[in-house]
Amino acid sequence: MSRSRLRLVLALAAAVIALGGFLAFRQFLAGDDVARLTLAPSLATPAATASDGPTADPVASPSEGSGSGTATAADLAGNWSVADGSLVGYRVREQLGGISALTDAVGRTNAVSGAATLEARGDALVVTAATFEADLTQLESDDGRRDNRIRTLGLESNAFPTATFVLAEAIEVPAAGIAGETVDVTITGDLTIRGVTNRVSIMGQARLNGTRIEVAGSLTFPFAVFGMTPPDIAGFVQVEDDATLELLLSLAAG
Repeated sequence: MSRSRLRLVLALAAAVIALGGFLAFRQFLAGDDVARLTLAPSLATPAATASDGPTADPVASPSEGSGSGTATAADLAGNWSVADGSLVGYRVREQLGGISALTDAVGRTNAVSGAATLEARGDALVVTAATFEADLTQLESDDGRRDNRIRTLGLESNAFPTATFVLAEAIEVPAAGIAGETVDVTITGDLTIRGVTNRVSIMGQARLNGTRIEVAGSLTFPFAVFGMTPPDIAGFVQVEDDATLELLLSLAAG
């Protein structure tokens, strides 16, 4: 082979390698760049027009009948169920050949159910019981191949289709939360993923927004805590050791 032809072959090989590296970067290292689940700006306060979604309707607020125009603990006591707009998902950092992605891989599902019980204790509002469940078989990310992998690797959602959370410690809601302000809450309970149950404390925020109680929170943990091994595709595409659970719950009375 002549030197000129050898140089051409090497140049083409370098171009192929560069293109492959670029495609690998775009596919894996670029990640999803999806914002974390947090409480959106409030659409209404209990003293204003109630809201049950993106548009405001002149419906009765939870405080109607109290005479004060502001919800009280007694007004809010009772059972509250998961409503539309609730999401549960994961956030992980993938690696390509040992190099971490620039952003996280994110998957979410709106197949969430459950309920909470609230009691009035004087002027205080206390969450005394709560149970939530998410269907992990309906988790979706921006890549169907990733969604298929976690059905048999890591979460193994084909074998363990649901994740559950059962509240273990009552939560006293600060008065500001009843008034519609966003307040910090610690949600302690038993979280079951892949058939393994652990007592966890999820740090989050909560508020009363019109006719809905909204809660957002997250928990970062090692895969091994729930008996999981981070997904690894032949040592080429791997997942870092920690995962983050994210949740955004919207609860409606009844």
